[in-house]
Amino acid sequence: AKIQALSFSYHDRAQTGQLMTRATSDVDRVQGFVAQGFLMMAGAALTMVGSLVFLFITNWQLSLATLAIVIFTVSVFGTIASRIRPLFKIVQERLSKLNVVLQENLAGVRVVKAFVREPYELDRYTAANQELYDINLRIGRIFSIFMPMIMLTASMAVLSVYWIGGGQVIGGSLTLGEMLSFVGYMMMAFFPVLMLTMILTMLSQAGASAERIFEVLDAQSEVVERPTASDLPDIRGRVGLDHVSFRYFDHGELVLDDVTFEALPGQVIALLGATGSGKSTVINLIPRFYDVSEGRVTIDGIDVRDATIKSLRSQIGIVFQETTLFAGTIKENIAFGRPEATIEEIVAAARAAEAHDFITEFPDQYETMVGERGVTLSGGQKQRIAIARALLLNPRILILDDSTSSVDLETEYR
Repeated sequence: AKIQALSFSYHDRAQTGQLMTRATSDVDRVQGFVAQGFLMMAGAALTMVGSLVFLFITNWQLSLATLAIVIFTVSVFGTIASRIRPLFKIVQERLSKLNVVLQENLAGVRVVKAFVREPYELDRYTAANQELYDINLRIGRIFSIFMPMIMLTASMAVLSVYWIGGGQVIGGSLTLGEMLSFVGYMMMAFFPVLMLTMILTMLSQAGASAERIFEVLDAQSEVVERPTASDLPDIRGRVGLDHVSFRYFDHGELVLDDVTFEALPGQVIALLGATGSGKSTVINLIPRFYDVSEGRVTIDGIDVRDATIKSLRSQIGIVFQETTLFAGTIKENIAFGRPEATIEEIVAAARAAEAHDFITEFPDQYETMVGERGVTLSGGQKQRIAIARALLLNPRILILDDSTSSVDLETEYR
């Protein structure tokens, strides 16, 4: 929900693979600790406390020595945990890097094959994978010391009890049975320490992953609804830019500088200009994908920042320059903005977008599966479905961002 709520500017800087890792692997590690590690830690603590109580009841003098050893062991583990936790954060960062390489490779697999770059991409993936392997190996070496250290400590503790307790048994101040029961309780007190290795791993992983998750949860969206924002009433469609200036970053160069114009209901306004002159930026400001740096954008005289985002965008139909379709049927993609639309309305929108004819040529017509990102359709077909998707909303404002670039001239004219 947080990722969906973040503004365009956040996603401009974020990498898809990074966000996917945080939403899956990092969440899974935190969930694993909450579901298992936390319960194990609570059980281990109860076992240790109970064992220490029985130890003091049996022989308080020997118990003091045992308690000192347990405290020393736990403090050593705490120190190791504080140093190993940053390494687990590096693991997740390198896993994210690996996923970024994989995601880019799969999304651009046709380009990779067209330019015969499979060996290069394989090397890139192998290098990222090796980095992940190396840090995991480093952590594995650290943990390989834990178990022998615990067993050595436990063995030294048992040896000390037999040495000191044996003398007490010979002296008659301690029975043989009491000494043996003391050793049993002491091993029970050390059992949670043995579990600490597994718990420590889960805790360190969960702590590092939680930091990465909260980096997303704490991120601030640059487009925020004002507390006083109200639903935009049914609009006529008068769009105005009033001395608008805009920069993408706080200290970046101005992309738009003091732009003023008005588009009246019923008018068709074309923005012409060289590449990078700010045409797409203008249309991104109208539905508040970004907020102006200076000036204001108005619809029917109302500042778009005074309207709720949902009520604003629901009355605007927009077709982006880069067409995005979702895995599913053609009908589902056209009805994406209005899932409740009837088939008659969907067909009408497709006819208006010059898409009906090619859709009916498919064996399954409107039930045809388009495949991931619409790969089974041509560029022009995808653009016309995107136009139909926008028209189905029957919007008061329709924005087309170079949306017929892949369509033939005759169809574009119609």
